[in-house]
Amino acid sequence: MKWLDHGIVLSARRHGENSWILSLLTHDHGRHVGLIRVSKKNQVLLQLGNLVQASWSARLPDHLGTWQLELISSPLARILSDPLKLTALTSVMHLLNQVLAERHGYPTIYQSLDSFIQCLVHETPLDSHHQTRWLKAYVHFELMLLDQLGYGLDLMTCAVTGQRDNLAFVSPKSGRAVSYEAGLPYKDKLFKLPSFLKQNDDDVHSDLYVDSTALKEGLKMTGYFLSTNLFSEGSKTGLPTSRLRLWEAL
Repeated sequence: MKWLDHGIVLSARRHGENSWILSLLTHDHGRHVGLIRVSKKNQVLLQLGNLVQASWSARLPDHLGTWQLELISSPLARILSDPLKLTALTSVMHLLNQVLAERHGYPTIYQSLDSFIQCLVHETPLDSHHQTRWLKAYVHFELMLLDQLGYGLDLMTCAVTGQRDNLAFVSPKSGRAVSYEAGLPYKDKLFKLPSFLKQNDDDVHSDLYVDSTALKEGLKMTGYFLSTNLFSEGSKTGLPTSRLRLWEAL
C-alpha cells in the first residue's frame, strides 16, 4: 500500500541508531506515523513544523509503514530569533500530536495549522501590533481545535438571557458566554471574555492592537478547556510542558 500527500511534522523520536518515528498531520490522511531513515543530509526533515511532500508505504494498511519525504518549507529557521514564537510552535505541535487520533481525517485542523504557521513566520519581529496578531491567532487556533474535537465554546450569545450584546464572561461549566449583567454577581467564578474574541471571524487576523492582559485571559480560558476536556483522562494527565511554558512566558 502506498499514498502521496502533503504533511506537517508534529513529532520525531529516535528508533534505533539511524531511524526515527515521525508523526505527520497530512492533508488527506490525517495524523499518520511512519519510520524514516535519517542521515546527516536529511536531518533537517525532522524539524517540527516542516511542510513536506510525504510518501507513505507499507505492505499492509495496519503496519507502521515508512516515509519518503521531500522538504517544501521549514518555519523553524524563520523564527529561531524569537523564543516566544518557538515556544508557540512547539506547543501547537505537541497539542496536536497528543489529542488527534491516528489515521483520522482533520482537513480543517490541517488548514488552520498551515495558516497559523504562515502567520508566525511572516510577522515583523519588532512590531508589537504584529506580535499581537500572531498571539491572537494562537488563541483562535486553540478555540478551533476544541470545536473540531467536539468541545466548542459558544461565545456569541449569553447562556442566561440569550442576548448577543455586552458579553463579558465565559462559564467554565458550560463553555458559554455570559452577559455583564447576568455574570457580575458570579464574576469570581467565571472567565473574563477577552475583547478580541467578541469580534467576527473576519477580524481574527486584523492588526488591531490587543493588550497582554486580554491575550493572557484568552490563553487561560482555552488552556482550562483543553485541560478539562482533552487532557484529564487516561495517560494525558495535563497540558504539554511547552503549552505551560507559553503561558509562563507571557
